Amino acid sequence: MSDIIVGLDVGTSAVRVAIGELTSDGKVEIIGLSSKKSQGLRNGAIVNLEAAGSIIKDAVDAAEQNAGFEVSSCVAAIGGPQIECLNSRGQAAVSKRGKANGEITRADVERVIENARSVPIAPDKEILHVIPKNYTVDQVVGIKDPINMMGVRLETEVHIVTASKTAIQNVRDCVNRAGYDLDRIMQKTLAAAQAVVHQDEMELGSILIDLGAGTTDVLVLHEGAPLVSFSLKNCGYYVTNDIAIVKGIPLAAAEEIKINDGCCFLDILDNPHDVAIPGVGGRPPELTSQTEICKIIQPRMEEIFLTVISEIRRRTDLTRLSGNIILTGGGAQMEGVLELAKDVFRTESVRLGIPESLGGIEEEYRKSEWATAIGLVISQKDSLVASAKSARRKNDGKPSAGLWQKLKKAFF
Repeated sequence: MSDIIVGLDVGTSAVRVAIGELTSDGKVEIIGLSSKKSQGLRNGAIVNLEAAGSIIKDAVDAAEQNAGFEVSSCVAAIGGPQIECLNSRGQAAVSKRGKANGEITRADVERVIENARSVPIAPDKEILHVIPKNYTVDQVVGIKDPINMMGVRLETEVHIVTASKTAIQNVRDCVNRAGYDLDRIMQKTLAAAQAVVHQDEMELGSILIDLGAGTTDVLVLHEGAPLVSFSLKNCGYYVTNDIAIVKGIPLAAAEEIKINDGCCFLDILDNPHDVAIPGVGGRPPELTSQTEICKIIQPRMEEIFLTVISEIRRRTDLTRLSGNIILTGGGAQMEGVLELAKDVFRTESVRLGIPESLGGIEEEYRKSEWATAIGLVISQKDSLVASAKSARRKNDGKPSAGLWQKLKKAFF
């Protein structure tokens, strides 16, 4: 069904499915949601195809029942250490064939983007996205859309995202095992940015931090386009593990304490409550305070944020961003995370990444952990709208949108 879009976020702790319906006016409404505890994943990577495929099927089935529609395909996200990015430049002479002057056409733009993406990548990697950042026409820099401009030489800088071929194939196999087709794979943080980052934040320069259970994924946006993205092994699992080790309890019990009683900034604990620590191996249960749990969690969360700062400094020459730090993922729901981020980054410009209101069952998906799944739906919506416009242009005998429009619609 072409007007039904399914976003599939396969995370280490949960598999989330969002189903959107494309309305007649080109908007999308979220009509179905489902979240199931993950199986067969570790540190953001699929390690058991059968288990992961089974839980994907369960999650999509539940979302179908919620929406009242059966679906046949989905758009999936991929993140973690299997993602790598690089920036590249390309140039091309403006073609004069069939033209009376040096006006830049869509074909010229497609050609210069193709030249920019022609860079050596590892044989085990596959290009996921090529996103134009800006263009230069005859040494005039900073141009966002050069089409119809006059020029002799066209240059562009692009952001290229690659992913492990094995990881891509594993996602495809799991989706196929679940009985669905895979329409497209998108980088996790790019998808989340679609749902929660505003245009002015992208222009001013912002950092999206996805606090996941298996990885912490970071996307730096600058001048309206991605600048760099990376993944950290330091993540929510290590917070849980720290609680388990210090208190001598199983990981499952530590995870429950983290979710229900966790806080990562001592300064906001005005009225800390008691926390029950389960007994293990005949040892009786005990009580501790929320303050003691916070003293375990806060150093690890500080370390995550400090590592993000260190990696951005190492990978870029940025000294200041004027936009916001935007927190998404399940870890962003922890009490005190905004206050801690403000303290570590030394800025008040920190906010939760909450998906925009799209109608439907919005009270359920307007949470930071739904950013990726909702972003996948939004990205595919824009592609469908662009395809419809392209088809109308073809029917009218006018040129179709081509690669440039697809890239603009699919990303920013």
